[in-house]
Amino acid sequence: MAGEVEAAEVTGVKHLSSAEAAAEEEKLRLLREAVHALPVNAVKDLWSIGACVRCIFRLFGLHELMCSHPSLSISKWCDILEDVMRKKDGEFNEQSHQERSRETNFCKICLGILQFLYYDDTGTLLKKYSADDFAVVISELVKQQYQQIDSFSLEVSLPSAVTENDQAVWLYMKKKYRHELWFQEKAEYQFISTKDILKLLVINPLQRLLGVKSTQSSFRVRLTYSHSDALTRDDVQEGNGGNKRRKTGMLSCQNAFFPFDILNKAGFTGDLKTTGESVTPHVESFDSHIVDGDGLTKVCPKEAQDLSCNNLMAQLDKVGKPCSLTIHCCRSSTYIGGRYLKYSRNVSQTRWVIDDERMGESSIEEIIGGAILPIFQGDNYKFHAAGREDIDVRMLGTGRPFLVEIQNAHQVPSEALIKEIEKKINSLESQYSLHILHQVRVKNLRAVGSQGWDLMREGEAEKQKQYAALVWISRPVSDEDLQTISSLKELKVAQKTPIRVLHRRSPLEREKIIHWMQVERVSGSSQYLLLHLCTQAGTYIKEFVHGDFGRTQPSIGSILGCRTEILQLDVTDVKMDCFQEE
Repeated sequence: MAGEVEAAEVTGVKHLSSAEAAAEEEKLRLLREAVHALPVNAVKDLWSIGACVRCIFRLFGLHELMCSHPSLSISKWCDILEDVMRKKDGEFNEQSHQERSRETNFCKICLGILQFLYYDDTGTLLKKYSADDFAVVISELVKQQYQQIDSFSLEVSLPSAVTENDQAVWLYMKKKYRHELWFQEKAEYQFISTKDILKLLVINPLQRLLGVKSTQSSFRVRLTYSHSDALTRDDVQEGNGGNKRRKTGMLSCQNAFFPFDILNKAGFTGDLKTTGESVTPHVESFDSHIVDGDGLTKVCPKEAQDLSCNNLMAQLDKVGKPCSLTIHCCRSSTYIGGRYLKYSRNVSQTRWVIDDERMGESSIEEIIGGAILPIFQGDNYKFHAAGREDIDVRMLGTGRPFLVEIQNAHQVPSEALIKEIEKKINSLESQYSLHILHQVRVKNLRAVGSQGWDLMREGEAEKQKQYAALVWISRPVSDEDLQTISSLKELKVAQKTPIRVLHRRSPLEREKIIHWMQVERVSGSSQYLLLHLCTQAGTYIKEFVHGDFGRTQPSIGSILGCRTEILQLDVTDVKMDCFQEE
């Protein structure tokens, strides 16, 4: 397999100051001291079953030291381990040379994950010799796809076989060494899972390379390891009917994963916070968990469980090659809010197609979203508005509040650029028809967080809308008609679901309030009037005018005692506080 490996050693030489060199030397001294304290027989045992040097260190609880040396290659770790062990046991040197060839293959316990040995998306087998090298791969992908990020969170998904291997090795060690003093004093509660160690190794180099902190973030870097012979954790959860994190006897540790004091000792400087999937320790298969003062999840299997060496090797031999790795970056949805005005009676709010035939010339959704998406370089967008008007209804006045949700935006424009987007939309020529040039405009465009939803919902149930309707009645309009209508205040109206929307709305009866009405005569005709009214949100105005065959009571028609029809309707104001002029 060694011939297949495409190596990536660090070629740059970093010149250290005398203080930095002294600090590095002190770290190496502490490392050698820690290695010197390891039991030779147990180290030889783990190496003989196919453990890589990083797995050996984590099995003995040396995670702090591993995280303190992200630039050390795996061969250097082997050299240090061999050198110290050889001084303690002359026979170790001969065995270690026989076993060193394992490092060019892959670890049977972590399946090459902690060796940074993996197949990429093209099926090429790659090996990165240090955590720094591996972090470079991730950071280059991030920088290539995203021009700006202000923080990140790291998520890891591993095959279930890795957890099973962790459990099998731990049970083997517990059975064989439980009576030895070194195991009782330290190792028994110091075993950390492969997933946790991988995060601890990679996060600090990633922070340095990306120039931002790892914290609870809208930008996520996800490492998904998969194997044809093993299911991932997500696959197991999906097969079990959803997101099932807990098993019998397991203590929830979602808020106690990353060891802040250990990370600080290792040089970690980020403001790391726990966040759902990204920090849940991947050790569900173990029977119980102990959370110590460091915040790391320590594993302590049931006393009754045993595992012989033959059973262990049978477990470790189930998978015979490294995992495939997919690195995926994703930003949570970005929101742009504002208000839109629509001056056309042939533009729908969203794209409207019936029986493969397009209704209207264009849509608000396409005009606004189509202008925003390319600039944000997002994957897709969704359009949300505070209510909607029919295609033949104009939206005037201060406009209707809306949000455009950009999914996985690769670029986050500045405030100045957002203003340029607003100008672009307001001068946009429609790709469908020159007729709707300048017929759709936006105002008060701005970037908002997820709180944009709160702004949209705030007062939505209580919001009022004002309308202007051109109404025809079947007889001449009298002064008494004008006075009757204008005198009505806080009029309660019972509306059954209109016939025109029964095919898509539930057949319900709703009570709405008409707050006030004002009426103007239309010069040159005795049977037309201009009706201004302010209503509760959700009122069907067209049906309030003509009565909808008695399904709306009272209506303008029933109040005047004659037939009435609505000819044109405009929304003149949506009374909501969000996205107003600053």
